[in-house]
Amino acid sequence: MFDNNIKVHFAGSEGNQTVDCALRAANVRYRLFSCYKFIVSKKRDSNFELPYNNVVRYGEKYYRHTIQDSGLFTLMFGAAKGCKLTMQDMIEWQDKLIAFVQQNNLKCTCVEMDVQKVLGVNEAWDLRYRMRKLLKNRQINVFHYEDGKDGLDRLIDFSDYIAISVPEMRIIKPGTFRGYVHQLAWYIKNKKPEIDIHLLGCTDFKMLKENKFCTTADSTSWLSGIKFGSFGDGKVKSHIRNLKRDIMEQRKALILPMLDDYGIKVAESTLDYTVRSSLCATICKQRYTEMAGSQE
Repeated sequence: MFDNNIKVHFAGSEGNQTVDCALRAANVRYRLFSCYKFIVSKKRDSNFELPYNNVVRYGEKYYRHTIQDSGLFTLMFGAAKGCKLTMQDMIEWQDKLIAFVQQNNLKCTCVEMDVQKVLGVNEAWDLRYRMRKLLKNRQINVFHYEDGKDGLDRLIDFSDYIAISVPEMRIIKPGTFRGYVHQLAWYIKNKKPEIDIHLLGCTDFKMLKENKFCTTADSTSWLSGIKFGSFGDGKVKSHIRNLKRDIMEQRKALILPMLDDYGIKVAESTLDYTVRSSLCATICKQRYTEMAGSQE
């Protein structure tokens, strides 16, 4: 599925129909979404079935591979901010995550409940075994600094798909995180050559180039052009206002039929935003291809 180079999964703006149209018009083939918004307000015995034309279900047909994040980080700093989460809370969240996947017959790869920082390493293993037993979808198990070398070795033996949290390593080792992540990835791959490795939250072009032997990564960099007005990296940056009008009109012509398929009409300002974000996605995809190889 992934050929021989890292595939960057475009993340952010889950469940948004205009964002989905922007990415598909840019011919993005890999997507990461969070289940947070779809399960946070529900109980474990709720109906989690999505409408047939929901972007998550549609993405199953279009994207070559999708990864579902557990939404745990958003939970900790969102609905449960300031609360002490318990093992029972995490089991309930895991049950809702599993029900959401199963009721919608999703084939996505699912990120586990990596609760090392919330509850502890042993509790993370309990939830890991539980999720492996209850959910048939392929799962990504996440290494955290608390696991240590022995925990990493145990995880390599257990898993066929491991993630390294790049934002976490950036905080723990601010001056050397790039080298440390590279060292970790090489250690994992050398110990178990057939394993797949995911770089969680890797928005760094240089890291993608250095770790192209990894399997997947996810990034929200494609949204930076819209958020901050400029796109590109290093000394070469352009402003989104400088996007050529004829190119924007060509992209708009691709996006409008997609919006019609969803049955939605948007204001001209929203359409303009969608077109610009789609072109930013195209630019990012081209950059990923230059740095890390084909993104098809």
